[in-house]
Amino acid sequence: MRSPYRTALTRVGLEPDLARDAGVAALAAGVVGVAFGAVSVAADLPLWAPVLMSVVVFAGASQFLLVGLLAAGAGPLAAVAAALLVNARHLPFGMALADVVGRGGPWQRALAAHLLIDESAAMALAQRDPGRRRRAFWACGLFLFAAWNVGVLAGATAGSALDTTALGLDAALPALLLALVLPALRDDAGTRRAALAGAVLAVVLTPVLPAGLPVLVALLGLVLLGRTRPATPVRVPEVSA
Repeated sequence: MRSPYRTALTRVGLEPDLARDAGVAALAAGVVGVAFGAVSVAADLPLWAPVLMSVVVFAGASQFLLVGLLAAGAGPLAAVAAALLVNARHLPFGMALADVVGRGGPWQRALAAHLLIDESAAMALAQRDPGRRRRAFWACGLFLFAAWNVGVLAGATAGSALDTTALGLDAALPALLLALVLPALRDDAGTRRAALAGAVLAVVLTPVLPAGLPVLVALLGLVLLGRTRPATPVRVPEVSA
């Protein structure tokens, strides 16, 4: 007998495994959202600031960077500029997922662009089938948007009573991202080399560059991917005499 859960998933056209993966991603995002809300209030921001930021911006790395710079005494314009620079890493995501983000009318494309984050991109790119890619993207993006904002509200309400480092909340999202991208690295040696090169660059430059920028530099690993992939041979049609 089919459970109500599977019946509901069938009605919306979402496979149980995609719903499960999106749910796990949303849970991790909600935990990190609690950390962000608590850190924001501890940095003397009013409760409404992290809540509004999470709805409008919805990008964890840039939000953490923005709050960190403001807490360190940076000006608002400099903090916003740094956050926008970190968010520039979403541009190649948009190009890689043009078949997902570029579908539908203007409002649907705007919503898809808003939900285009590291997790939704990683989960979508791990799918081979175009239909599953679209469903994975929307499920992950919508689940994470809800969980992130609920978590931020809970963390901001709890305030400085939470010790996010002691609880290990700051490690939840990196662990999740690693789990999401592992399937994409399983069958392609060129992709593995590119990912390893990008990871080495990010780790080496983390002590030197401001938070968030090593992720951008890691995109240089894609250059290695382009050099290691063999060119597709061009077939020349035979001409009969």
